[in-house]
Amino acid sequence: MNSHCLTMISPIDGRYSDKTYDLNYFFSELSFNKYRIKVEIEYLRYLNIYKVIKPLSEEDVCFLNLIYSKFDLEECIKLKEIERITNHDVKSIEYYIRNKLDENDPYNTISRYVHFGLTSQDINSTANMLMIKDSLEKIMFVELDKLCDTLLNAYNVWKVVPMLGKTHGQTASPTTVGKEFMVFYERIVNQLMALTSLDYRTKFGGANGNFNALYFAKPEIDWIQFGDNFISSFGLLRHQFTTQIDHYDNYSEIFDYLKRINVILVDLCQDIWLYISRNIFIQTIDPFEVGSSTMPFKVNPINFENAEGNLLLANSMFEFFSRKLPISRMQRDLTDSTILRNVGSSFSYMLIGIKSLLVGLHKLDINKSQLKAELDCNYVVVTEALQTRLKVLGIKNTYEKMKELTRNYEDDKDIKKKIIEFIDQLHVSDAEKDNLKSVTSHNYVGFFP
Repeated sequence: MNSHCLTMISPIDGRYSDKTYDLNYFFSELSFNKYRIKVEIEYLRYLNIYKVIKPLSEEDVCFLNLIYSKFDLEECIKLKEIERITNHDVKSIEYYIRNKLDENDPYNTISRYVHFGLTSQDINSTANMLMIKDSLEKIMFVELDKLCDTLLNAYNVWKVVPMLGKTHGQTASPTTVGKEFMVFYERIVNQLMALTSLDYRTKFGGANGNFNALYFAKPEIDWIQFGDNFISSFGLLRHQFTTQIDHYDNYSEIFDYLKRINVILVDLCQDIWLYISRNIFIQTIDPFEVGSSTMPFKVNPINFENAEGNLLLANSMFEFFSRKLPISRMQRDLTDSTILRNVGSSFSYMLIGIKSLLVGLHKLDINKSQLKAELDCNYVVVTEALQTRLKVLGIKNTYEKMKELTRNYEDDKDIKKKIIEFIDQLHVSDAEKDNLKSVTSHNYVGFFP
């Protein structure tokens, strides 16, 4: 950990900076301004395509590209100095770009068209959606793919390892260790498939969404077509009807999918935590780590607890964003602006949670002796199989008969003895009796793909 991380207020940039660092390329103040400069520069290029401004030479295009590509921390500090004077972030970007262009174009033929006919939210909305899109595709989906691969591997390794089931916290029909991991794999994949099929949409339409200024200034241009084509050049779609700001239903859709994924991951964390408490899973021991400050024998499931806490924190933000952002007074108020600056925090908490969960999963191994002991002591679970098969054989009241044999809380060995005696007195073939006796708590695990 770098020493400057020790002075940060937020654990995102402090304690967990090593886990969230990659998101700096998408959600930092430097990155947000660079995305906005990209949108402004590309807008000038599109004005050139539509012949609104003088034809750009190769030198002009190269110079425009350099304004974006060379925007670094030093340049951002210059931009923030302009903002300190103007007290308006997007206007400062306009002035910053114009100043750069005026150095190369003293006749002001290009620079006067920076931010031409637009409003701040045309730039901010496009930049924000690009930040979300890029961070999902380059960071979040990559980590979730790693998680899915880990779950799939657990299924393949442990899919035939039987485990006592627990429903309502009580002994229930057996399953397998691997299959239970596959439940979470399928749930996550379903959400990811839906999320990755979404269209990323944004607002671009001037002060009130109607291209008022642009149609007045250059009525011969089809600005609706211009806006659609310009936004599609970023891999986005343009909302046709908006106020000054995006209506944010598109953001809510993304946040709600991420929230559902996190709910699934929290469920996974809690299940693993409970399996560890049952001694079903054991954790790899690092001889240098300390589990408890006072109890030297402890190895706590801290990775799953850390993951759960951060995923819940992320979800509290996603839920708030989805609830608040789509609501704005008439054509706009400014509450969305400051809230959207925290989207990176929600992604960061989610990323911390995923990475902690991955570390925890890689530490797990099964405790075969505990798995066997639980199954050995719960022969009673086969009564579900027996009473169902006996119905097929035409024997009446089979559920009630199994209930009578098993509800007296006797030792499992006594219950097994009574069940065997019950099977022996049935009027069925010897082969069927052998079939009924062949069912055990170890092999009664069902079938799955």
